[in-house]
Amino acid sequence: HTPVAYPLGLCVGLFIYVAYIKWHRASAAQAFFTVAGAATGARWGQQTFSSPGSAARGPEVFYGIMFDAGSTGTRVHVFQFARPPGETPTLTHETFKALKPGLSAYADDVEKSAQGIQELLDVAKQHIPFDFWKATPLVLKATAGLRLLPGEKAQKLLQKVKEVFKASPFLVGDDCVSIMNGTDEGVSAWITVNFLTGSLKTPGRSSVGMLDLGGGSTQITFLPRVEGTLQASPPGHLTALQMFNRTYKLYSYRLVVPGSGKGSAEDGKELISPCLSPGFRGEWEHAEVTYRISGQKAAGLHETCASRVSEVLRNKVHKTEEVQHVDFYAFSYYYDLAASVGLIDAEKGGSLMVGDFEIAAKYVCRTLETRPQSSPFTCMDLTYISLLLQEFGFPRDKVLRLTRKIDNVETSWALGAIFHYIDSLKRQKSTAS
Repeated sequence: HTPVAYPLGLCVGLFIYVAYIKWHRASAAQAFFTVAGAATGARWGQQTFSSPGSAARGPEVFYGIMFDAGSTGTRVHVFQFARPPGETPTLTHETFKALKPGLSAYADDVEKSAQGIQELLDVAKQHIPFDFWKATPLVLKATAGLRLLPGEKAQKLLQKVKEVFKASPFLVGDDCVSIMNGTDEGVSAWITVNFLTGSLKTPGRSSVGMLDLGGGSTQITFLPRVEGTLQASPPGHLTALQMFNRTYKLYSYRLVVPGSGKGSAEDGKELISPCLSPGFRGEWEHAEVTYRISGQKAAGLHETCASRVSEVLRNKVHKTEEVQHVDFYAFSYYYDLAASVGLIDAEKGGSLMVGDFEIAAKYVCRTLETRPQSSPFTCMDLTYISLLLQEFGFPRDKVLRLTRKIDNVETSWALGAIFHYIDSLKRQKSTAS
């Protein structure tokens, strides 16, 4: 096959980084754990729980079940909440289980997908008291894996899941199964982190921003406090969110990684990237297409890679000055990459400055010039993240907090999504009555 330089050059590198992220995250599959302490109580929205011997009204207890159907696996989150009288709910218990492969693996044999869904539903039954089943919302949100499937195949899979859900004893609505768009994913993650940090409990309290980087896209979400940010935001960058009878106008922007969509290239094409060392050769499969990948001869790997990354990001990222003054948490591959090169503790996470990514990129890229097969994608990943954050408007001395958990709870969008879903159900019930 004749080598073909990928359009925009770096796109192959970014495309490769998508696969690297997915491979890295897949190792967490088949996990099963619970956090916090279990509580008991009565059905959500109908009764309240009081401690023995107490006449005072106790906390209202309720549950929610969220299925996260990703590209590498399907995960169930069973959340238990408690709402003290007159206060914001808190998360008191979480159960989590993951199964491989993802739903998209059953695109040509839809019936087989039901077994895994039923297995995860059985986990929910085991961890939710029987009296709560009929009042517990059950929802599935699909992300990257189903987005890449042809529309008809994706809809058949979702319909099968809905059939299994309808046969369950839980509360199932017409919107219980769907493919999640990027904005919703970012907003749900923002709810999660602000719920766990307590920022949603007190009106007027400063909220925190969220940065996420996954297989195919990156997301930034925060609550603007400056009118100029709202006025200068491009179309589609602002979204309204209702929670606790308040309306939040969020800035939420999702950038799709170039080359990560459907039908980007053909089998066997050779993709050449200036972000890989000249001696690197390999193969890589993504979205059922196999690519031959190689580096490109160039003087100064980091400088050449940074130049091409800048070309790719130019005019694709909206910059906001306000991000300099908002506290931000960064998750997913921001965390994984920083931990892999020693910028943060791999278990505990930590804080770093945006400029630390650039310093690490220069060091790693220089190392690759003499050892081309050692961590071949790290130079590219670090360079991309460094320039992406600067394009978002973060100065090099801006401090970011990188973590996987807050108060021992995973910072997944799943918590925010089910919590928002339950809150909307309560609002609908209140309006109807």
